[in-house]
Amino acid sequence: MLTAFFTALTISLSCLVSAQNFPDGVIATGTQGPTNPPQPTLGTAINQTSMARLLSINSVDDFCLFAPPTPQAIADSETLEVAWCTKPRNNARLIPDGTITGVSFLKTDFYVQLIGFGDLTKLNIPAGDFGGELDPHGAFGDGNPVGGNVTSDITGSDQNFAEWMLYIDFNQFCIRVCTNANSTYSAANMCWHELDEMGCEFVMPGNYNVNGTFETCEADVAYPPGWYPTATVNGTPVFSSFAQRFTGTLSGGSVYTVGDLSTPSGPFSTPSSSNCVTTATISNGVNLANPNAAPTGSATSGGGLTTAPRPTGTNTGSSSGPTLVTNTGSSTVSAPGSTNQNSSSSGNAQYHPVVALWAVIAGVGAVTFLH
Repeated sequence: MLTAFFTALTISLSCLVSAQNFPDGVIATGTQGPTNPPQPTLGTAINQTSMARLLSINSVDDFCLFAPPTPQAIADSETLEVAWCTKPRNNARLIPDGTITGVSFLKTDFYVQLIGFGDLTKLNIPAGDFGGELDPHGAFGDGNPVGGNVTSDITGSDQNFAEWMLYIDFNQFCIRVCTNANSTYSAANMCWHELDEMGCEFVMPGNYNVNGTFETCEADVAYPPGWYPTATVNGTPVFSSFAQRFTGTLSGGSVYTVGDLSTPSGPFSTPSSSNCVTTATISNGVNLANPNAAPTGSATSGGGLTTAPRPTGTNTGSSSGPTLVTNTGSSTVSAPGSTNQNSSSSGNAQYHPVVALWAVIAGVGAVTFLH
């Protein structure tokens, strides 16, 4: 009985402590969407009619995308998209082998980003559809798709992140999940979602010459979408920002226009990437015509069916964005000249949960013993 109590307490406290180690605005609050499993789960049953809307962005061969449940344009189905994953997970639909033809998986101090190409008509996106942008906000504040959630284990354990954005069309996609923040760059800034007409390369700069390649890289951090550094005042960077121009009509019939008259030719910079490792291909080995048959291919330690990765060590890209310096006194990451206001409780969750959890359990144990 006591063992069961401490087991349940350990699980709940580990989740609590982990969430507390992130800056404000990084971890999503509330519960999973109504169509989703309670947590990301690998090895769920294959269901090609699933309406689950839980993405996991973990690695070059373990990720999910939102796409239509039936053949229809992204613009007509934004609220209805469902999860499609490269592995059987999250009660989602399975991305058929051969769909994805190239991926760049980028790990940075502030976000994880996936750039990819493929025949996404296999995910119900019509040929020639130039797609759209999906995010946790949406026109009604419930997300596009409604009830959509995104997790990643990039920080050491599965976390449900509050801010993300996905651009997808019939042959290309890019997704960014914002995993950190400080007083200069919030998660909402890093995943700014109101530049939907600007496209992947503007909003999520990186190496887009990856069709036919599967790579995992470390990368510098880009400035938030639409931000352009103009000066540094007293050690603090100053920015101008670009707002996409939009004209609309109010309910009373009056016309309004917001945004800038001129459009920048591109982002301020394309961050450099390094320590790249390539994989020959990605595959789940599942024959969807007979999903109960044994998977084909050779499994890697991560559960994927790929060939062994090959280190390349090459750098791609040009000048980087914010130079981020790790504060050696804590686990936080700060931009130059910024004052980090989360030094006691921010940073990546993998640094502290075990120590903090042990202290909490020891304290509870002491109280139990004394009473």
